[in-house]
Amino acid sequence: MPRINTLTIETAPEASKPVLEGVNQKLGKVPNLFATLAHSPAALQTYFNIKDALAKGSLGDKLSESIAIAIATKASCQYCANAHYTIGGMVGVNEDERSKNLQGKSNDPKTQAAIDFAFAIIEKRGFVDDSDLSSFKDAGFTDADVLEVLSIVILNTFTNYANHIAETVPDFPEIPESALA
Repeated sequence: MPRINTLTIETAPEASKPVLEGVNQKLGKVPNLFATLAHSPAALQTYFNIKDALAKGSLGDKLSESIAIAIATKASCQYCANAHYTIGGMVGVNEDERSKNLQGKSNDPKTQAAIDFAFAIIEKRGFVDDSDLSSFKDAGFTDADVLEVLSIVILNTFTNYANHIAETVPDFPEIPESALA
């Protein structure tokens, strides 16, 4: 049972309604995370402001989703793991790669460097070492990419923690057993 109940478009605060209506038009439903964040129009808008900004970034959906899957697992957020595993498949991350991402791993060295850097940010609370930065940049990333991965970490930490606090009821398909092996 959630600790913060979901809202509907009708029961949401006025400032949250247009955002939820847009989500519903785009996805055909309002995922429980957004229906929970809707209690605070500021929190709901925070999510979409960061997500919209990242959509204009250089790292792309596939890499962002691989990082998000790994972060969700690291944060023990089942809601986000289910969501990003599903979304990762929708943006073209194959099942084997998504399964590896659940373990903080990747088949691609560049993606692995990004996941490792994201984990360094989380584990070291932003106080990454010179070696963390150089390993990331040696994989072909730029200073701009450093800050974009930081933004991905911030967004995913926000949603992971929101789900932990709210105990959001999962509404994405569960990760298949085969992916957990």
